[in-house]
Amino acid sequence: MKFERYGAGIAKGLTVTLRNLVRRRVTTQYPEQRLVVSRRTRGNELIWDKEKCTGCATCAKTCPQGVIHIETSPGEENNYTVEKFEVDTGYCISCGLCVEACPYNALFMGYAFELAKYRRGALMLKRDQLMMDGRKPSSYFHPELDDTLPEQTLLIERKE
Repeated sequence: MKFERYGAGIAKGLTVTLRNLVRRRVTTQYPEQRLVVSRRTRGNELIWDKEKCTGCATCAKTCPQGVIHIETSPGEENNYTVEKFEVDTGYCISCGLCVEACPYNALFMGYAFELAKYRRGALMLKRDQLMMDGRKPSSYFHPELDDTLPEQTLLIERKE
């Protein structure tokens, strides 16, 4: 049985603590400093382009969770007018299959990942909340958008 001096473990732990106390921080403080995410990220939001959408409901048919609800009415020139376009983000798994299935490129994944709400009903996004009003879509399944998006910032490249 080997006996050690009393308090040697505490002294070792204190030296590790003091050494790390004076070092430069490595972690990013989230609310104050935000890193730019990847260009092809699949955020928690869908962005809908009203002008490109024809109301074919292909996105709603391919959604594995069934969270996209579309109601259309017949329009002029053999197309549909979208009356109702809703996405229940509470059940959405952000798989991106709806974006891949859209034949008219009317759906995009967005950058937002801070969409927490206090009420369940607030997670149902209506067509006005899904519009492309100044929001930048990610280039997930749309690589032609790569040049218009900012470079991803990594923790290593961050400047103090």
